[in-house]
Amino acid sequence: MGTRVAVQLWSTDPDLAVRAIDAVMADMHRTDELMSTYKPESQLSQVNAHAYERPVVVDADIIEVMQAALEYSRLSDGAFDVTYASVGYLYDYRRHQHPSEQQIAAALPGVDYRQVQLDPAARTIRFLKPGMRIDLGGIAKGWAVDRGVEILRQLGIRHAMVNAGGDTRLLGDRRGKPWVVGIRDPRRDGVVVARLPLQDEAISTSGDYERYFEEEGIRYHHILVPGTGKSPDVVRSVTIIGPSATRTDGLSKTVFILGVERGLEFVRRLGDVEAVIVDKDGRVSYSAGLEAPH
Repeated sequence: MGTRVAVQLWSTDPDLAVRAIDAVMADMHRTDELMSTYKPESQLSQVNAHAYERPVVVDADIIEVMQAALEYSRLSDGAFDVTYASVGYLYDYRRHQHPSEQQIAAALPGVDYRQVQLDPAARTIRFLKPGMRIDLGGIAKGWAVDRGVEILRQLGIRHAMVNAGGDTRLLGDRRGKPWVVGIRDPRRDGVVVARLPLQDEAISTSGDYERYFEEEGIRYHHILVPGTGKSPDVVRSVTIIGPSATRTDGLSKTVFILGVERGLEFVRRLGDVEAVIVDKDGRVSYSAGLEAPH
């Protein structure tokens, strides 16, 4: 997953606590083995290598994540699209490398979620166009966090937090008090733009400060607009609060790409999530269900 994973929980049984954390971490490693694009032997890498030639059989978990991803693609009219990787793989943020206009133009036809053929019964994925790639980084971390919380719940844990990168799911409250989750200022380390008291909810933040580099005044970051293959620059960060981390993870990228006005309208239409958006000038906007601090 290329990120840090943390589990925090309360239990009166120390052995159960250790066992529970180990179980969540083992499941996280399993998800990483299945869905990492950094590992050439992972099932997802095998899909990217061979799914245009033939249907590739994958684990049921990948099918489940793909079904959720395609649902958000349809909901957002393609603002969220796991096939963005058809262009995304051309960027190397560690080496500060970005594709040329010609390379982007050549790769863009592969960005189209409607050209992914999913067969849940056969557990196969097929690409209908050459040059297509998928990357589940925009939703799989949230899905893995939800799995972690479910593992803890089944083991009898009642108060916990599971976090993977910018995706967090809260189980219950913080033993009689709400969990207080801070939203960081995208440009100032250690500064928080909002603090939210939460319980039994999920929260995800996507920002232009996670994986990026700057060149000639342009910030190249890991969130790409599917239609252009380039990083949007109207928003610095989006935080979504909702019922599951799968949902908040997928929707934080979606709203980031949609921008402030369209993003808030999208959140309003969904009805079961809230949003905090920091725009390119540092202004903070809140969805209707959240009251801005006075």
